[in-house]
Amino acid sequence: MGYGIYAFDRDTGAVESLVDSATEETEPAWSPDGRTIAFVTNRSSLDVMDELGNRTTLASVHSSRDILNQNEVHAPSWTPDGDLTYLILNNGAAQLHGPRGIIVQGEDIFPFRVSWLPTGEFVYTSGGKIQRRALETTQSSVIEFSAQLPIVKPKYKKVRRDFDSAGSRPVLGIGSPALSPDGRNIAFRALNDIWTMTIGDRPRRLCCDEFHKSDPAWSPDGHWLSYSSDRGGKLDIWLRDLRTGEDRQLTHLSDAALSGSWSQDGRSIAYLDQTGSLSTIEIESGAVQKVYGPLWEPGRPSWGPDGRTIALAAFKPYSASYREGLSEILTVDRITGEVEYQSALPHRSLSTRGDDGPVWSPDGTKVAFVLASLLWIAPVDTRCRLTGPPRVINAEVTDAPTWSGDSKTLLYLCNGDLRLLAADGGEPQSVPLSLHWAMAKPAGRTVLRVARLWDGRSPDLRENVDILIDSNKITGIVSQDGDAYGDAKIVDAPRSTAMPGLMDMHTHRQMQGYSYGDRQGRLWLSLGITTTRSVGSPAYHMVEDRESIDSGARVGPRHFATGEAIDGSRIFYNFMRPVTEQGQIALELQRAEALSYDLVKTYVRLAPETQRDVIAWAHARGLHVTSHYQYPAAAFGADAMEHLGATSRLGYSRSMSRLGVAYQDVLEVFVQSGISCTPTIFTANALLGEDRSWIDDIRIKTFYPAWEYARLEERARLMAGPNGLTTMAELERNVAQVKGVLRDGGRIITGTDAPIDFPAISLHLNLRAMVRYGVSPYEALLTATRYPGEFLGEPLGTISEGALADIVLVEGNPLLHIEDAAKVSRVVKNGQVFSVKDLLVPFAATQVRQHGRNKTLPEVRRAVNDARFWWHGEEFVENSRACCCCRATPRLRCTG
Repeated sequence: MGYGIYAFDRDTGAVESLVDSATEETEPAWSPDGRTIAFVTNRSSLDVMDELGNRTTLASVHSSRDILNQNEVHAPSWTPDGDLTYLILNNGAAQLHGPRGIIVQGEDIFPFRVSWLPTGEFVYTSGGKIQRRALETTQSSVIEFSAQLPIVKPKYKKVRRDFDSAGSRPVLGIGSPALSPDGRNIAFRALNDIWTMTIGDRPRRLCCDEFHKSDPAWSPDGHWLSYSSDRGGKLDIWLRDLRTGEDRQLTHLSDAALSGSWSQDGRSIAYLDQTGSLSTIEIESGAVQKVYGPLWEPGRPSWGPDGRTIALAAFKPYSASYREGLSEILTVDRITGEVEYQSALPHRSLSTRGDDGPVWSPDGTKVAFVLASLLWIAPVDTRCRLTGPPRVINAEVTDAPTWSGDSKTLLYLCNGDLRLLAADGGEPQSVPLSLHWAMAKPAGRTVLRVARLWDGRSPDLRENVDILIDSNKITGIVSQDGDAYGDAKIVDAPRSTAMPGLMDMHTHRQMQGYSYGDRQGRLWLSLGITTTRSVGSPAYHMVEDRESIDSGARVGPRHFATGEAIDGSRIFYNFMRPVTEQGQIALELQRAEALSYDLVKTYVRLAPETQRDVIAWAHARGLHVTSHYQYPAAAFGADAMEHLGATSRLGYSRSMSRLGVAYQDVLEVFVQSGISCTPTIFTANALLGEDRSWIDDIRIKTFYPAWEYARLEERARLMAGPNGLTTMAELERNVAQVKGVLRDGGRIITGTDAPIDFPAISLHLNLRAMVRYGVSPYEALLTATRYPGEFLGEPLGTISEGALADIVLVEGNPLLHIEDAAKVSRVVKNGQVFSVKDLLVPFAATQVRQHGRNKTLPEVRRAVNDARFWWHGEEFVENSRACCCCRATPRLRCTG
């Protein structure tokens, strides 16, 4: 597994391995005499190998563990005389090296090979131009080049969400359904609660509180239900005695506990923590044992019949050079700690790593899983090794399969419906679900009496105004008028500035590995963020989140979202949909339509032709489409691009150089096509090194789980050192791209990639970074208010008559000091008023709750530093969680 160098004989078609070791060998170049090969190893050294197989390192760089500042070697090229040139990227600078040292520096040199001319000059790319230079000179001349790119501006009417109707709506957000052992009952997550339902009857709510809940699971005897909840201060596993209705907290640890599943004997539960580590807990004693991990976003565990083997979906990369790979079945031996991967089908991924299996049948003879959005069953032995070929047993969109206790029946989700199917196939049967929700809106009139108002339109403030809100809509903005409003609720804020609620247009709610739970929505609101947009989430959990918020069952910003991003054959995140089979894309789009996605996200390995078809499908239904690609997406009528320059697998579609600079061609496509850009300026983290106030902010201390708070502290420490200076220089280049788009008439809509970047904080850092490097506070705020509202086609982002009442009250004047946008005293979302104190209360009261009361057993023995599984372990997982589109991480290449 990994990259090696091979020779291909054009005459015979024979392929010969030249260099293929445990390291990653790439970018080969033949010497002029054909006797030596130069190549790059692990992106950190320039090596040569002669015809006898002798290998020598000519140059190397220190491989930094700082995810924001990587040192790399690229692009070896031979001179006609048999010398070498190569590029070194070193802490934010690019240097082209030749036989006698550095030959070009101080430029934004692109990592392409140098070409040599008969004149002895060389050609290279730098600063967005093709440059020509001689070795003996320091001056270059530009080789002019131009090209025309066809673009298509989208023309369709965007569908609008109904935030007004109070009518009853059927629940679609059914999360993690579980069939009881007797096959007569179903447990599931919906509307911010855990529900149980006897098939044919109405569902019953179990918890009836405002905290986050997930992952219901039946005990084998059907007497208990386990689930995760953060009512104790963080996500822990709780047990409900279904005979008495009593609850007890099972895990009392410093880490999260979620994705629980019961052993076949009912004595233990296997679960995951926020790092993806697999542990077990004994029901009777509460003793916890770590079995394996950490792993990168694994799926829910499933027990074998003898209690020795646990199976789960796990990520397996193709190489250490690029991050994509497959979601395969991983088995863990609880006695030895040994692990084994197996593919359900060659070079095919399970649909997602979450609730899509593998799910072991209670009799231990087979596993069920979802692949290409269909339900498959495979025979297995007691170690979950496949003993025969898998077979597909249905022909409809499938998610989240679960077994009956007799292993004869499967329950799964199909486009928002619960379905039952015999394990040997046949005709699926629908399970009626009588569960509905209605839009929550406050009654009566609310008046915000404020000292100042920024309405999201004018660059100026109005003073001493009353903002009239009837239910969830703004109905008037008038001069302050004493007690002229009868029974209206008056919110008196004599020192506050009212401004439109902020909008984070790139998030991933319900993302595995962060475990914020109920904290997340409260955190965003406490920092003035009243709308979020997710460009990739587990589909049913996304809908559950959206319905919970709209119904008032969960506290958080209003939410626009898609389900899993539609990707090609290789994937990275657990919430990607790998499209590999003929006709599969139709199934993926059926799910999108049935669950009422607000948008569609196409990802980096999807074929351009399929992206074109998806865009046409979505626009016909009023949905916008976004991706990492600016081009060729602009030729297909795409609506938006995520990130300034993100993970890309089309060599011609880069939008930012390795030093973080964009040039005229990229800026012009944004302007001419109308494509909006969501920058997600990760380098804004550099500002953490200058300002410790975030670390000390009570909102951050309360709402960040301990592990995320520690990550924030570590990033602030890193940015306070020398690495912060390098990151700050790249930040300035990133903001220059944002300024260029805005200056030329393009649209920027601010987003952050939270929780990959720090939730809520990162949006304010993005705004502050813009202002630091030349964007006015007014224009920076527009990118997080009016512009996103216009992009969505919703009455959001301004304080005006008819707009939805999403308003933030802050101390100070954010049009003068952008930092004041974070000084929130109250926030209004959909007409409901929250004080920061109100938002803090549930978790401020749980901060002192004791942990560590579970007995801890010795960790299961496992091989240390097993080179076969270099992507297992804390370093890989932490680097993967820390940045979506950083240039590189150790043994993980994100290429941005």
